[in-house]
Amino acid sequence: MTNPYEEAFEQSMNDPDGFWGKAAEDCHWYKRWDKVLDDSNKPFYRWFTGGEINTCYNALDYHIEQGRGEQLALIYDSPVTDTINKYTYTELRDEVAKFAGVLKAQGVEKGDRVLIYMPMIAEAAIAMLACARIGAVHSVVFGGFAAKELATRINDAKPKVIVSASCGIEVAKVIAYKPLLDTAIDLSDAKPGKCVVLQRPMEEAAMIAGRDVDWVEAMASATPADCVPVAATDPLYILYTSGTTGEPKGVVRDNGGHVVALKWTMKNIYNVDPGDVYWAASDVGWVVGHSYIVYGPLFNGCTTILFEGKPVGTPDAGVFWRVIAEHKVNVMFTAPTAFRAIKREDPNADLMKQYDLSNFKALFLAGERTDPNTLHWAEDSLKVPVVDHWWQTETGWAIAANCLGLHVFPVKEGSPTKPAPGWNLQVVDANAQQVPAGKIGALVVKLPLPPGTLPTLWENDERYLESYLEEFPGYYKTADAGFIDEDGYAFVMSRTDDIINVAGHRLSTGAMEEVLSDHPEVAECAVLGVDDSLKGQVPVGFVVLKAGVTKAEEEITKEVIQMVRERIGPVAAFKTATVVKRLPKTRSGKILRGTIQKIADNKEYNVPATIDDPTVLVEMEEALKGIGYAGARKS
Repeated sequence: MTNPYEEAFEQSMNDPDGFWGKAAEDCHWYKRWDKVLDDSNKPFYRWFTGGEINTCYNALDYHIEQGRGEQLALIYDSPVTDTINKYTYTELRDEVAKFAGVLKAQGVEKGDRVLIYMPMIAEAAIAMLACARIGAVHSVVFGGFAAKELATRINDAKPKVIVSASCGIEVAKVIAYKPLLDTAIDLSDAKPGKCVVLQRPMEEAAMIAGRDVDWVEAMASATPADCVPVAATDPLYILYTSGTTGEPKGVVRDNGGHVVALKWTMKNIYNVDPGDVYWAASDVGWVVGHSYIVYGPLFNGCTTILFEGKPVGTPDAGVFWRVIAEHKVNVMFTAPTAFRAIKREDPNADLMKQYDLSNFKALFLAGERTDPNTLHWAEDSLKVPVVDHWWQTETGWAIAANCLGLHVFPVKEGSPTKPAPGWNLQVVDANAQQVPAGKIGALVVKLPLPPGTLPTLWENDERYLESYLEEFPGYYKTADAGFIDEDGYAFVMSRTDDIINVAGHRLSTGAMEEVLSDHPEVAECAVLGVDDSLKGQVPVGFVVLKAGVTKAEEEITKEVIQMVRERIGPVAAFKTATVVKRLPKTRSGKILRGTIQKIADNKEYNVPATIDDPTVLVEMEEALKGIGYAGARKS
């Protein structure tokens, strides 16, 4: 007997035109598409060719026409500035239309690029939607990014206008953005015509006459702009992701497939309805912020929350529960690392008990693998479904998930459940041949990719082919390794370069991390393979302990080593572990395993532009020296 998930999945595989064509009927189109899936130029597939649409209209104007004008569209909650601002759909549409007018006054037209370099404030979302309104292509760069990295993105996107703010706030520290922006522009060959700058009261920026425009002054005299129809295949945004060559890759998202896919996911994956309150605790500089702070919830007529703060320290590990209670959040999406940080500070979830979470229905986690310990802690504390789902910057939405709006499957530890409809996920060996159920291989997606994914890289079709399509012909390479079990559940074990070869045995560092995270004193951990003259590679573990642990560190490391030996076996050759205060991470919470590995292997490395705090690398080097590894640091 089939269930709605199986029916949806089958149709998406066998009749993608019918499946996605029906989903597209829920969206507003100026001109209906000629073809749902255009495969005339393989492998450059296109969705809804011939159709004309506007992303901003679908996010705002459409709902006002449907009678939702007075419903809250956006709540800006900033514990770091002690501010909460709320916008109805009508109020947000009016602000967006005015800022679209500001951009037009600076010469921005359909197809022009606008780079947005802003903190987590409502104006960041307003600027994104304003670009979409007039058919401009936005490229959001995480606020506070280093000038050199920002310059590479300016050179690639060639923006006509840059939108920024005078500063951002990291917990209690004010980060001046304007000096970084000015330096980046000096370093760039592609100079913007204008910079629109929002002055924040914590730090006023020095303005350059003739180039810089004050946000507030420009808004005061702006003429609101209407939505501009664009082709479904026209780009909506460019989002840069790190490339192995050091040059960032500009992931492109189109307008038509993006609206269709994200609107479909809101009900079918997240099980939220129009009027529900949805909170993605991420940043607009990352793909999660694009898909599920700004666009997806608004396409679906939800109330979305834009949060300027951290899971701990703004002011404490109870801030997530305060936001959920105060704004009656129904569904939340964040990274496992956020919950590990909360669990570390408040292991018994005592702060949670102070808040009324009765409106809360489900928690979704993505960004890194959700270890069983964190999964169970969240389930036991929140008493709602906790869904690990898996996706990437390139994909724009979930490859695999427990699709709560279709059918709720039993949870399996370490699995993001099954491929979402539209995703023909397979596991293959080095020769692109499918491997048996339960066997680890490369996780790949049979082409075509569903709507809302990347059609190519910005002005670089060759690199798109080389990075994603050439290694496994006919498939999209996720660069993740894992397996699919006999029940069809996907298991994402690690990046393909995190599968280590120990004396001829291919082993997953992710499987070892699962074991370490199961130790009752461990808050979070990382395992990576380091060079070994005898065995090729050997695994080394790093553990961060929960707050208040009194047991000796040496005893804990002995215990975790024994746990790996018992559960994975002596073949893992797991003999070295050490306790560290913290792990080096990106600002989005991903552990920088590759950087740790280079330190351990005495290889030169660049301090990643995405790193949350570079000083942690010095701590990591000292920790590695303490267990017999010495690193060469390079800034």
